[in-house]
Amino acid sequence: MGVERLRAVGVDTGIMTGETSPSVQKRADKLRITELHLGIKDKPARLAEILERTGLAADEVAFIGDDTNDVGILQLVGLSACPGDATRFAREVADFHCEAYGGQGAFREFAELIISAHG
Repeated sequence: MGVERLRAVGVDTGIMTGETSPSVQKRADKLRITELHLGIKDKPARLAEILERTGLAADEVAFIGDDTNDVGILQLVGLSACPGDATRFAREVADFHCEAYGGQGAFREFAELIISAHG
């Protein structure tokens, strides 16, 4: 629902993960997410590629991440968040700390924050 609500206000979403799980691909297909980046080890480098291709600036991007491999990108984007059960490393750099845990509503909580700020 968070993806659909963001789409309704004109905010595109994407997935960038170090995982290569078929279930992530399936979920992205179901949600009609076209910015899908699986098996990404260098997230800041992939962000740079996305920004160049889309013409967006880093401060126009929001990102939610929960572990050490997300720290670099959390520090680059305009709005960063982490779920309530994120590692200490992610929590130290994230702008917003969700109350909900990963897989238990953290993305939706972040989406609602973005929607309310979007006006």
